[in-house]
Amino acid sequence: MPLRTAFKVDLRQSPTSFSATADRQSPDPLPWCGFRKDAHQEMDNHDTAYRKLFSHPEMIRDLLLGFVPQPWVSQLDMSTLEKVSGAFVADDLRTRASDVIWRVRWSEEWLYIYLLLEFQSTVDRHMAVRMLSYVGLLYQDLVSSGQLEEQGRLPPIMPIVLYNGASRWNASTDIAEQISKYPGAMGPYLPSMRYLLLDEGAWEGREPQGNNLVSAIFQLENSRSPEDIERVLGLLVAWLQAPDQEDLRRSLTEWLRRVVLPARLPENTYLEDMHTLQEMHSMLAERVEQWRREYEEKGLEKGLKQGLEQGLRRGEAQLLLRQLTRRFGTLPNEIQQRLDQASTTELEQWADNILDATTLEEVFQTP
Repeated sequence: MPLRTAFKVDLRQSPTSFSATADRQSPDPLPWCGFRKDAHQEMDNHDTAYRKLFSHPEMIRDLLLGFVPQPWVSQLDMSTLEKVSGAFVADDLRTRASDVIWRVRWSEEWLYIYLLLEFQSTVDRHMAVRMLSYVGLLYQDLVSSGQLEEQGRLPPIMPIVLYNGASRWNASTDIAEQISKYPGAMGPYLPSMRYLLLDEGAWEGREPQGNNLVSAIFQLENSRSPEDIERVLGLLVAWLQAPDQEDLRRSLTEWLRRVVLPARLPENTYLEDMHTLQEMHSMLAERVEQWRREYEEKGLEKGLKQGLEQGLRRGEAQLLLRQLTRRFGTLPNEIQQRLDQASTTELEQWADNILDATTLEEVFQTP
């Protein structure tokens, strides 16, 4: 399995922490969207599409440069980025198909990057335990395959968790913080490891950083309107023009077509013929104004209906108030408040009750 590092990064706060405390609303379909994919299918699409995306060295480079706030990152030789193949991974690790492992040169040494893709709906509070075991298995495989540094030393491993859930991550990133009280002298013998958490939801509302592809991915995951998607797509089209970026453009297109756009565009939007980023951007540019008009019309229609219903309810409440005052005299203040907060069904029931009621209390009795 890949390696991971031990920092918690809060995308909204300081550059040393990339997680957030407030919950983000799940990127549900936009108001004009008519469907949502099956949860299991969506998770499978996320896993497959993200594995493809982070199988490109450009994505790993931008992830490290843009989201690992450590000075040593600038010392990495990004031209040496090398994806660790299945031949380097033990059988226990090979079953974890959603994880991605890379290695890169730091001076004369190899440094491993273990990227765990976590697309569960809930936070795993014991993720630190999982990461500790995965890193241990990777080290075990490196030892057995003889891929060690000088004098038999283990290479450093950077564990990273990329989390895509709707709730903000609130689990500890340090295994030591999950261990209960112990005798002080026992401390040196307890496990110690942290992982770097990248919480995509904490990126909501922020603009992509420079030409950073990973920040554009996070922005698209948090997009709430076709206009937002069109704008970021335009950036990707401009950034990815080189002929040798064809495979990356294809992976991004597939991720957008299978994962991002179906959950955010109208149900009748046909995407199967969209095979390039440019085609997707052109389609959105043509249709975004049409969708905006349709949404505004639906919003106006809904607003008129709600306004009519509210007006009728207020009218019924005022009429009932006049009847109660004439029948029982001055009313307590709480009666006025109760009428203001009542539903149409309640007002109609009380209006019927007043015909036979001999006391104010009987008016509000439930039949």
